[in-house]
Amino acid sequence: MGASGRERFPLDGEGPQRKVGLSEFSISCYAVTNAQFADFVRDTGYLTDAERFGWSFVFDGLIAAGALEGIETRAAETPWWVPVPRAYWAQPEGPHSSVLERPHHPVVHVSWNDASAYCRWAHARLPTEAEWECAARGGLGGALYPWGNELMPDGEHRCNIWQGSFPDRNTADDGYAGTAPVDAYPSNGYGIYNMAGNVWEWCQDFFSPAYHRTTAAKDPLQTQPSAARSMRGGSFLCHDSYCNRYRVAARSSNTPDSSSSNIGFRVVRDGTRGGQAFMD
Repeated sequence: MGASGRERFPLDGEGPQRKVGLSEFSISCYAVTNAQFADFVRDTGYLTDAERFGWSFVFDGLIAAGALEGIETRAAETPWWVPVPRAYWAQPEGPHSSVLERPHHPVVHVSWNDASAYCRWAHARLPTEAEWECAARGGLGGALYPWGNELMPDGEHRCNIWQGSFPDRNTADDGYAGTAPVDAYPSNGYGIYNMAGNVWEWCQDFFSPAYHRTTAAKDPLQTQPSAARSMRGGSFLCHDSYCNRYRVAARSSNTPDSSSSNIGFRVVRDGTRGGQAFMD
């Protein structure tokens, strides 16, 4: 696990590199989709944190027409994030947007709390950081990405990240300006899709920059409470000039009630179920 090269972010606690052991687990091939989350909501009547708060963060360049009316505040250090009223998982770009034509895109605007509620309904759980990284590596020890060390082998896009100059110009050369379907691009060596880019994915762990120095070598899990939970994988907004966190060892975090248009999740079950990955 972890990273030691020049591309790592030391303040994120990406290292030191170390060997860890994991008990058997199964992880979903895909991030949870809009269609799957809709099934959960229909079955339970669940209201997400974004719905309870009445707003969620949407990337400036994706906000639906008319949704900016009356918005006067933005995140001071990241002005491309806009708190859009009535933005939530079914209206990801704000009012007048919909996921009806995106059933197989990853659900977004889900907080850690929301993802955990879905897991309880699905008889699953969120992956630990160690499980997530193991799955993302796809059997390639030490590689930067789920497919190897080159970002674009033979000039081929392998993930959905920002193309162009962040945050002003996205050429969408990889095929998508926002989220991509969960099965876009080739899978890694374990048959798992989109572990780099597309959407950030919540993990079980509390976040700590000291993660690699304080967690166990067997089934590591950061249980010491902190203000944030861990996220992995980067998103469609990641760019090497600002957020080069679509590497398999990269880490980030957010508060457990936070949501935005680039955060989703996938699920894990203990033990194996016909291999390393499952479809539902």
